[in-house]
Formats: sequence, structure tokens, C-alpha cells
Amino acid sequence: MLRVEDLSISFGGLAALSELGFEVRDREIFALIGPNGAGKSTVFNLITGLYRPRAGRVTLDGEDLLALAPHEVARRGVARTFQNTEVFRQLTALDNVLIGRHAHLRAGVIRGALGLPAVRREEARARESARALLARFGLDGVAATEAGSLPLGAQKRLEIARALASEPRLLLLDEPAGGLNPTETQTLMAVIRRLRDESGLTIVVVEHDMELVMGISDRVAVLDHGRKIAEGKPREIVADAAVVEAYLGSEEDA
Repeated sequence: MLRVEDLSISFGGLAALSELGFEVRDREIFALIGPNGAGKSTVFNLITGLYRPRAGRVTLDGEDLLALAPHEVARRGVARTFQNTEVFRQLTALDNVLIGRHAHLRAGVIRGALGLPAVRREEARARESARALLARFGLDGVAATEAGSLPLGAQKRLEIARALASEPRLLLLDEPAGGLNPTETQTLMAVIRRLRDESGLTIVVVEHDMELVMGISDRVAVLDHGRKIAEGKPREIVADAAVVEAYLGSEEDA
């Protein structure tokens, strides 16, 4: 489904990614891991059109994503969450999810202001869909609560619910377990598995929590200083000498 080829980008003369390549199959959970500064979040910013690479290609089902603006990438079925939870803190949980639906609403500003019957029906359907997503993530009881007052674990689930409101085919999760306790992480792992198994989503996860990565991933790619140093199934990755050195350092470093 997703193909990244020879992707390179630099910031201030420093190479953030160098000739990176990997493929993600349909309905696969694929993880990108690596030390801080390895370039993982940069990959997401390139896929979603926030950055433009110096070289390389990114295609979704054969279509070139790098030729598209971020809102066009979203309309092709790509949704994401962010490393630092980006909920709209002063809006309710319900309104946060409704914002995720905006790409599928056909009524414009003028039609909305006129309050036409078709517009009201569309808004009612959007609210029903948003409430169903909140219930799916155990957030139906906080629909009217300001998002900023929710616990971090609930905000993380709300951000995923908002991403799903755009009805994506490809979901990019940037450190979804960051700041969560072990119980919340286990809940999140179950949520991610269900998204793939029940909704048929293809999911790419950037994560430092190795329990989550090894527990849900079909395959893992490891980045270090912007280059891919390993790729394979979780059990192959944990036994890879280059991966161990990237995370723990060599005997000489010690």
C-alpha cells in the first residue's frame, strides 16, 4: 500500500534522512523505531506533505503523495496523530472528533449559514458518527467535556478517534504510548489491534515503547541517524547486532 523510496531530507545542512526506503503492506502494522533524532517523525511529516524531501518518492497505492498538499493527502485516506498530543484543548471531545469529519462534509459556509434541511441532516449524521467513535474508544461519557481537562490516556484515544473520523485507509501513529502508564499502554495495544483486525486499517507506528512495538507489529524497521539499519519481524529485530549497538552502544563506547 505505502512505498517509500530513496527518501532524503536535510535541515541546515544536516542530513535528517538519507536514502530511506521501506514498504508497508495492506492491513499490516508496521513500526518505525530508533533512538531520539533518528528521523522517525520526519518520515511522517514527509508522508503527510508537511515537509518536502530533497530526493525520493512516497506513493500510496501507486499515487505520488509528494505532489499533494497536506489536505489532499488527507483526502486520499491518510490520517495521523502527533508525538505531542494535539487535541483542541478548549473544545469538547465531541467537537474534536467532528473536526476530523470536515473533509467529508459537502455543505459550504453559505449553505451552512442558511440552515438548509440537507445541511442539518448532514450535520446530524456527522454528530451520530462522532458519538459512535467516542463510544468505540470508551469516551462516550466525556463527549461534552473540554478535551484539555481529560487525562493523557483519554487525550491519546481522542486523537486517534479524531484521525479515524476522516475515514482513512492508512493511519500513522506518532508515539501513541508516550506518557502512558502500563495499564493504559495495554489498552492502547488492544485498540490498535482492533483497528487493523476489525476495520481493515493499515497502520504505521513510531514508538519508543518496545513492549508495544513487539506486541503489535508485523514488521519493524530501525532507523539510526536517518538511515535504515535493519528491517524484519520483531523477533529478528531484537536479535540484530546493529540494532543492539544503536540503542545500547558498543563495548568500546562503554
